[in-house]
Amino acid sequence: MNYELYMGEALAEARSAAARGERPHAAVAVMDEAMVARAGDRVVETADPTAHAILLALREASRRLGTTRLQDLTIFATVEPCVMCLGAMLASDVEALVYAAPNREDGAAGTILQLADHPGLGRRIRVVSGIRRDEAEELLAARVAG
Repeated sequence: MNYELYMGEALAEARSAAARGERPHAAVAVMDEAMVARAGDRVVETADPTAHAILLALREASRRLGTTRLQDLTIFATVEPCVMCLGAMLASDVEALVYAAPNREDGAAGTILQLADHPGLGRRIRVVSGIRRDEAEELLAARVAG
C-alpha cells in the first residue's frame, strides 16, 4: 500500500479543514488500494464535539460499503487519534491505522495511551506512525501560530 500517496490525500483534506477554520485534522479510509472515504474535522462547522475527521471517515466508509464491520479498512490520519476515535476504530474492526503526527494532548495509539494494542482489549489495530510527519506538524504549527 502506498502510504505516502494516501497520507498526501489526508494532508490535502487537512488543509481544507484548516481553510474552513477547523483543526487541520483529516482522515482517509482505504480498502483494497481504493479510497472509500475522506474527511476533515467539522467540529466548529457543525457545533458537534464528536465531528472528528476519523469518525466522519468511518461513518462514510460504513455507509458506502454497507457494513459496520470494517475489518479490511486502513485509516490514514494526519494526527494520532484521540480515545473516542480509536474506540470507534476498535468497535468497527478497522485493520490498520497510519498516522503522521503524534498527538501529545490525547493520543491514544501510543503517545499518551495505548489502546490500539492494549492487552486487556479483545481487538488490535496495526499502527504505523510518522508518515509525512513534517508536513502534518507544519500544518499544526501554522494553526497554533495563526
